[in-house]
Amino acid sequence: MNLAAATIDLSDEALVALGRQALEIEIEGLQAQLPRLGAQFARACRICLDCRGRIVVTGMGKSGHIAGKIAATLASTGAPAFFVHPGEASHGDIGMITREDVVLALSNSGETDEILTIVPVIKRLGVPLIAFTGNDRSTLAQTASVHLNIGVPAEACPHNLAPTASTTAALAVGDALAVTLLKARGFTEEDFARSHPAGSLGRRLLLHVKDVMRTGKDVPKVSRDTPLADGLLEVTRKGLGMTAIVDADDRVLGVFTDGDLRRALDRAADLHTTRMDEVMTRHAKTVRANTLAAEAVHLMETHSITSLVVVDADDIIVGALNVHDLLRAGVV
Repeated sequence: MNLAAATIDLSDEALVALGRQALEIEIEGLQAQLPRLGAQFARACRICLDCRGRIVVTGMGKSGHIAGKIAATLASTGAPAFFVHPGEASHGDIGMITREDVVLALSNSGETDEILTIVPVIKRLGVPLIAFTGNDRSTLAQTASVHLNIGVPAEACPHNLAPTASTTAALAVGDALAVTLLKARGFTEEDFARSHPAGSLGRRLLLHVKDVMRTGKDVPKVSRDTPLADGLLEVTRKGLGMTAIVDADDRVLGVFTDGDLRRALDRAADLHTTRMDEVMTRHAKTVRANTLAAEAVHLMETHSITSLVVVDADDIIVGALNVHDLLRAGVV
């Protein structure tokens, strides 16, 4: 066993204190970025807003991981972007960069060989180069079109070596850039959803009632003079916990649910002689097919109901759905 390690306090309190110390150092690193966001940051934003191509993000090692995340954030928030590995770039991948693009390069030292190797090619293309470094006097900082100093007072690593606070700062400034561009472009929730069609937000903002509702023979409906017994059979067959009551033109007159059944039984209604229009709920809540599925969820929650009839502009029934349909679609 390492004798030096044996002297380290490994109590719960000591471990928590070390973790908090690391966070405090990283917080200080983030706070150091606030006063630096000035004219150069604004210029970087304008370059990205004027970009007619893509924002190509590059970085080596830990900076490369941060660069990949920044590229992903930009791409998902309305700024087409992708990551290029600087080592691979000097072996052919630099051909992915066009004259319409912008390059965003991350290097804490500003002297990363793999990045400096491709800088002359970027310059010959006339592509704007935005640099994130922790050294204003570095080669990358001096050659960049715009330099953002993301230096930190210290790394969270006790040896001040492992990239920790510096990578956190770079990530945060990258997020600041992406969010600023998002707001400047008027990027909406719907735009975000289109970039995330498989995510929960995408499902909430892109799915419409028509995408999840039941149609045709799967829609429960009976005429107004249908006996209560037959109405109950329709509810059971279609499995939505309700049925619509319609006129001869399929216009919705009301709905019948388990609540209506309880009320009918309470007053001893005869199953064979009672008509559906005598026990239905009139002026039932309905929804249009082009309504967002999320709005249907809100309607159900507001009125404490579990199913809805879907109608057109003339109140003619075109479909039906219940909460289970929305659950299967991932909207709830």
